[in-house]
Amino acid sequence: METPGFMQAMVFEKAGQPLTLQRVPVPKPADGQVLLKILACGICRTDLHIIDGELDQPKLPLIPGHEIIAEVAGFGNGLNALPLKTIVGVPWLGYTCGHCRYCKQGKENLCDHALFTGYTIDGGFAEYAIADARYCFPLANKNYNAPSSAPLLCAGLIGYRSYRMIDPTAINIGIYGFGAAAHIIIQIARAQGKRIFAFTRTGDEAAQQFARQLGAVWAGNSTETSPELLDAAMIFAPAGELIPMALGQVAKAGQVICGGIHMSEIPAFSYDLIWGERTIKSVANLTRQDGLDFFEALKAIPVHTQTTLFRLSQANEAIEQLRKGQINGAAVLTMD
Repeated sequence: METPGFMQAMVFEKAGQPLTLQRVPVPKPADGQVLLKILACGICRTDLHIIDGELDQPKLPLIPGHEIIAEVAGFGNGLNALPLKTIVGVPWLGYTCGHCRYCKQGKENLCDHALFTGYTIDGGFAEYAIADARYCFPLANKNYNAPSSAPLLCAGLIGYRSYRMIDPTAINIGIYGFGAAAHIIIQIARAQGKRIFAFTRTGDEAAQQFARQLGAVWAGNSTETSPELLDAAMIFAPAGELIPMALGQVAKAGQVICGGIHMSEIPAFSYDLIWGERTIKSVANLTRQDGLDFFEALKAIPVHTQTTLFRLSQANEAIEQLRKGQINGAAVLTMD
């Protein structure tokens, strides 16, 4: 497959500044890597944390984006495991060392030497990208190889890992921050008989209505009291003050799962909120097994994403709409 020498990419150069559309060389795959022709790339809240400087160790300059749907366009030396034109998904976790204590324990999401797509590896806000072939998920299911499936590669995967941390006997589950991850995981939870209580920004009636449409039994502001005690809560919004709020809503032995990579400072709270064997747990990245399990689950529980599509050159506009909470579901860049 012949590829051009140059491509269009949205490039991040400095925190707090908009991305710039640039003409840059098409990257060359090294040993064990594949060259990918990008079909679509979702915009994740993690991208906002990078652009705003809250995640402050990116490679610079950087092409962001880690919810990639792409077509295999070439290979590095000695690699042909993925045939040309195979449609693959590329997630946040882009490389692990395989030999640190976490990798040896099957906890590669905690690898001491991990690299991350769209953060320490150039990502998918471009016409082409390279990726470690071991960290590409073939998307054989025709339902999940279109641009609308891009959010599955992070929002879906992180939502799924967060959800699986909850005790399977839990029924009443709260979700704080009803965005890309929440609108995917509610479909799986509802199919498994869970009752979802959605908490949104104060006054965000559109998000509350969206949650009800997807089957939430209740939706309201994050400052409101749930009409029933929760068995567990997942927090996808990056607001530390939600942790004591959620602890105040869960029953004894309840769990609060924090699904974000970044969160603002957590305010002090009294011991009684966590007493009764309540727990708080963070979610760090994902494993390849999470991805395999997630896409296997989708065979039995079809998930439909709600996406707003933007052209690559409209990345800054899409980012600003996401920042302001103006997108229900997820924003996705296409290369058309």
